[in-house]
Amino acid sequence: MRLADAFAARSQRRPAFVPYVMAGDPDLATTEAVVRALARNGATAIELGIPYGDPLADGPTIAAAGARALASGITIEDVLGSVARLAPEIPSSIVLFTYFNPLDRYGLERFARDAARAGAAGAIVPDIALEESEELRAIFACHGIDVPMLVAPSTPPERAVKIAAASSGFLYIVSRLGVTGAASEPDFAPMRRQVAALRAATDLPLALGFGVSRPEHVRAVADDVDAVIVGSALIDALAGTSGDAAVAATERFVAELFA
Repeated sequence: MRLADAFAARSQRRPAFVPYVMAGDPDLATTEAVVRALARNGATAIELGIPYGDPLADGPTIAAAGARALASGITIEDVLGSVARLAPEIPSSIVLFTYFNPLDRYGLERFARDAARAGAAGAIVPDIALEESEELRAIFACHGIDVPMLVAPSTPPERAVKIAAASSGFLYIVSRLGVTGAASEPDFAPMRRQVAALRAATDLPLALGFGVSRPEHVRAVADDVDAVIVGSALIDALAGTSGDAAVAATERFVAELFA
């Protein structure tokens, strides 16, 4: 499902839920079972991480999950195979999360084509700067793949507006400086000022990530943003599980997050 359609169909009673799952941690069968569980439990979109050895934006939890997936031999082709199996079954949009280096090795045109054929709705590439993203965005747009881009708390207002104009699908608002992770407490005050300015500049859904991990975080930002992105806390909740146990842990996590 295209991201615009998924956000249009979401419940207005709470922010849209955009969870992050590392593909292949601990195995692809578990990943696919978890993605199906997330879709059943109200995920508007699901970020599916492609494991990479130098994940600059990822904190220790997601980096370790990626290392486990790489150790088990997970490749881009494997992840796209999972997307092809999942996309026809679930109402949630699937957004691939990756980095520029593996995309460049795979080939931008080839990746965009293969991701679109598999049924992916978008791709997030956090290490590509706005000024360097034009070719990637153009190629992906030709294949119907949205490219949500990131706005950090330190991004100057004028630049944030330019990033919003270049983004598609949604705009990824980073809650704090640094990498992903659930350990440190996010400071939502700068985000609120930034979101207020961006509302006047874009009609894209505004999704908040990096450090959103607990029910009180969701409640705190419910009136400010359109979606919450939750990654490290979910991966921590799934630690040491697989198969049915991972599905049960997923369902408990989502129920508690939106309690």
